[in-house]
Amino acid sequence: MTTVQSPPRPRTAIRPKVVARTGLYAVLAANAAVVTFFFVQAGFASNTLILLGRLAGLYGALLMAFQLLLVARLPWLDRRIGMDRLTLWHRWTGFSLLWTLLAHAVFITFGYADSSGLDPVNQLVDLAETVEGVLRAVVALALILVVGTVSARFARRRLAYETWHFVHLYTYLAVVLAFTHQVAVGTTFVASPAATAYWWTVWTAALGSVLLGRLVLPLWRNLRHRLRVSAVVPENDDVVSVHITGRDLDRLPARAGQFFLWRFLTRDRWWQANPFSLSAAPDGRTLRLTVKAAGDGSAALRHLKPGTRVFAEGPYGAFTALHRTRPDAVLVAGGVGVTPIRALLEELHGHAVVIHRVATERDAVLHDELRELAHAKGAELYLVTGPATPDKLAPAELARLVPDIADRDVYLCGPPGMTAAVRRSLRDLGVPAPQIHFERFSLAG
Repeated sequence: MTTVQSPPRPRTAIRPKVVARTGLYAVLAANAAVVTFFFVQAGFASNTLILLGRLAGLYGALLMAFQLLLVARLPWLDRRIGMDRLTLWHRWTGFSLLWTLLAHAVFITFGYADSSGLDPVNQLVDLAETVEGVLRAVVALALILVVGTVSARFARRRLAYETWHFVHLYTYLAVVLAFTHQVAVGTTFVASPAATAYWWTVWTAALGSVLLGRLVLPLWRNLRHRLRVSAVVPENDDVVSVHITGRDLDRLPARAGQFFLWRFLTRDRWWQANPFSLSAAPDGRTLRLTVKAAGDGSAALRHLKPGTRVFAEGPYGAFTALHRTRPDAVLVAGGVGVTPIRALLEELHGHAVVIHRVATERDAVLHDELRELAHAKGAELYLVTGPATPDKLAPAELARLVPDIADRDVYLCGPPGMTAAVRRSLRDLGVPAPQIHFERFSLAG
């Protein structure tokens, strides 16, 4: 008698995320405690406002260093947390940093004004003219105010990504100016050799992380792999697949479900970087992305020529099998969001149910491939068509298609509206949050 063994139960998915998230919180909390210790050790000023200003400045410096860690795109963190969640933390940390530095400037200015008898405006001017490093701090704060303003939702929606990103780069100048200000006038910075060593270590680690993740690693990988376009294949009138080859792709640590920031080095596109998911699981020989023409940049991919050089940053994303918690899965795709879903189906073991939500059958990109792959993997495939209302992925419909959905991992990729609606349905069906995997492709820094 032959015994058929079921696929091994995947390692719990909650551990990579929880370990990474808890680790970040622990690092921040531990450093806040160290900063407070050195602040107390340095002694207290006689003026309460100056005292509060110095403490706010120290916490602001720590938050600034933490910001650099969040945007460094370090592979270990990104694979476990995901760029979208790191970006969300970056956003909230950024606004916290803004208010902390404003508090630092206000408390310090009013504190010295109270001692000197000057009004706050003249006091700030006097500090900038007479105290080394203060003018640099004022410029740094102004830059952070500008970046914070353009990062607000009302402004972000009105700016092109390239414009927003260019303005955002001034944050790095603000970091350098703020650091030199701290070196010049930071009482706690020079209070003891241990405090000085601590702050140099913090800033070196933060800036080193950015250099490693944003510059050194991408340059090294692209020099090693030398990516080029090998073929451009139209999937329909609006969608195109780009096939890419290179050297030693079996050593590129990419997984199904991840994405890269792609730059196609043509005369009119070399400066544009766009996040596109892999639409096929990496096989060590080629990479493939499949893109819908949603703008001028993505539409131009149809005209790429074989042989075009490619500069890719990544792989990025936590939308992978690393985070599975159950042997079986449900893969839900909306429109062209099927691309990472199709790649994931190649890699996943266990029984899978694939649900592809589109307006019409014509919009079902890669459906023939998906059908053949589902047949080969023993997966169930449902193509759900029709208008947005009534909701075709409401709780009752999902429960009908997948009765045991609460006992499966759910991978979800599609337009924001559909993703939010399906997540509500999953909650109504009692699917635990650790079993729901999704990722937004939003960038920062």
